[in-house]
Amino acid sequence: MMRIVLFLATNLAVVLVASITLRLLGVESYLAGSGLNLTSLLIFCFVFGMVGSLVSLLLSKKMAKWSTKAQIIDRPSNANEQWLYDTVAELSRDAGIKMPEVGIFPAQQANAFATGWNKNDALVCVSAGLLNQMRPEEVRAVLGHEIGHVANGDMVTLSLIQGVLNTFVMFFARVAAQLIDSFLRRDDDGGGLGFMGYFAVVMALEVVFGLVASIIVAWFSRYREYRADEAGARLAGSGAMINALARLKAQQEMPDQMPDSLTAFAITTGQTRKLMEKLFASHPPLDDRIAALKKAAYQQ
Repeated sequence: MMRIVLFLATNLAVVLVASITLRLLGVESYLAGSGLNLTSLLIFCFVFGMVGSLVSLLLSKKMAKWSTKAQIIDRPSNANEQWLYDTVAELSRDAGIKMPEVGIFPAQQANAFATGWNKNDALVCVSAGLLNQMRPEEVRAVLGHEIGHVANGDMVTLSLIQGVLNTFVMFFARVAAQLIDSFLRRDDDGGGLGFMGYFAVVMALEVVFGLVASIIVAWFSRYREYRADEAGARLAGSGAMINALARLKAQQEMPDQMPDSLTAFAITTGQTRKLMEKLFASHPPLDDRIAALKKAAYQQ
């Protein structure tokens, strides 16, 4: 909860700085003449930009269970489930977090994910394929990776970053559209964009600014994958984490079986080859992740 409060406070300060900057540059007074109140617009965009992200975060566990058809292990029914449950419990204690819910979802592709609005109210799931294809120490490393996401508060931070970027996409799209409209009114004797023209410009600008925002979100998502790999190596051993990623690399030509809504939270998302794919990818290439772990192990 403190992470959320501090993040929101920080970004409210950013919004305030943006408002002051626009005022000092004379943009606010210029737009005020056309009837646009920047302070009200900022508040409107902040509320609507954050609501969607926060609602998605609060519903993330339920949506993940539903979309993956995960079987939650409340009472282990066999030796494999007991081992999985006990391993997650042990890693959670080592990471200093409350035991998350544990589940298995039906997919032949080896994969796993963690989600939840709070590090003490999370969900960690692995695929049936992962349990069948990996050695116990490799599964343990993957679980350590997912526990690392939970302990680092990655789900919360990613959602808040998305919400703040949504705010600025909405805000600057409308400011830019209003500036264009005001400019055209001045040059065309009151013509301007008109209602439909203004709406079309706002939508087009939101697409452009949204692409930039997506690049920022993807960059942070890749960064947190490296941190989670470090957590997996710390909790389960560097060798096991490297071997687990190498095993994932061997199957990255397989079609991705994760729901789109959970792609950013999975341990792998398949192979990315093209520059634009890498720019928008939520995960770094597995070769880069393996190299980073080997470098860290060598430096130790």
